[in-house]
Amino acid sequence: MGDAKMEDFLPPYMEGNAVVRAIRDTWSSFSERREALGLSNPGTVENIAREVQKDVFLTNYMFTGLRADWTRSLSVSPLFQYTHSFAMGSPGLPPYGFSTIFGTPKVFMQANVDNDGQLTAQGNYRWTNAFITKFNAQIAPGPGQAMIQVNNDFTSKDFTASLKSINPSMVEGGLTGIFIGSYLQSITPSLALGLEGMWQRAALNAGPESMLSYCAKYKGSDWIASAQIQAQGAISASYWRRLTEKVEAGVDLNLQFAPGLGGAGLMGNGSRKEGTATAGAKYDFRTSTFKAQLDSSGRLSCLVEKRVLPPVQITFAGEMDHFKQQAKVGLAVSIETAPEEFMNAAQSSSASAPSVPF
Repeated sequence: MGDAKMEDFLPPYMEGNAVVRAIRDTWSSFSERREALGLSNPGTVENIAREVQKDVFLTNYMFTGLRADWTRSLSVSPLFQYTHSFAMGSPGLPPYGFSTIFGTPKVFMQANVDNDGQLTAQGNYRWTNAFITKFNAQIAPGPGQAMIQVNNDFTSKDFTASLKSINPSMVEGGLTGIFIGSYLQSITPSLALGLEGMWQRAALNAGPESMLSYCAKYKGSDWIASAQIQAQGAISASYWRRLTEKVEAGVDLNLQFAPGLGGAGLMGNGSRKEGTATAGAKYDFRTSTFKAQLDSSGRLSCLVEKRVLPPVQITFAGEMDHFKQQAKVGLAVSIETAPEEFMNAAQSSSASAPSVPF
């Protein structure tokens, strides 16, 4: 993920220009000083709280009812596998779904179709080690159910710049859709600062809207803290800490200050204030993983993943809402199969297998 030098972009006839030499020397001096700081890449603004929200918390992994997945791998390099999924008693999962995955060091593609005809697809293409393009698409029966999203991420040694577009269109004679640009820069080896801007226009007869948010991330030896301030009055903060080699914990706080009918401003008497706090922990054992979290609304959730055999994994999910006196339970079985010659080849080449741009 090295930075390109200015000489790489200059034509030969401009190398002897005095002004160009001065700009080149100034840029080289600035790059050397920045290199001496020992800064690392801070990640993206979208995943600034990834350690808490995606690694420790189980919000994105909760399900109810019964679920069964059968995955068959056909090759490892390139990666190619397909999955049959069955679900029962879960309002958020279709009764049947078929998905397939294909991946190489530069290309990753995944598609899923369910029994209702809804198709979702996503893909990544790595142009260089620093630049990657991602897309997500969804097609479903009925009007207004199609969606497309395109992301472009540029990852440098000490910063990440991203540009995202959701349902961009010029069909109506003007630009419509949602466009989000973000930039996260390491200031010191521990501190990173960034901002994110959004511009959206639903239709040409509606005026455009724009918002700007700010974020910060601080990384210690075994802990990470992050915070975001959004233009509409939302404040979020998270704290992640590794307690032991196999135990992680995290806390997330979300505050919303929405102006009320009185219009007294952001923090005035006429504003509506809402907040949610969530604490969670993750335990990694030799053949299983346990996650648990509790939020201020009274919901206690837990998730247990247990690999009973090399190709068989059992997942249990449970949630109890103490204030509403409601409980949800989910049980899933995942089976992975592959030809015997493929398993032997995968074990022998697992250490040298190329990474896929997930």
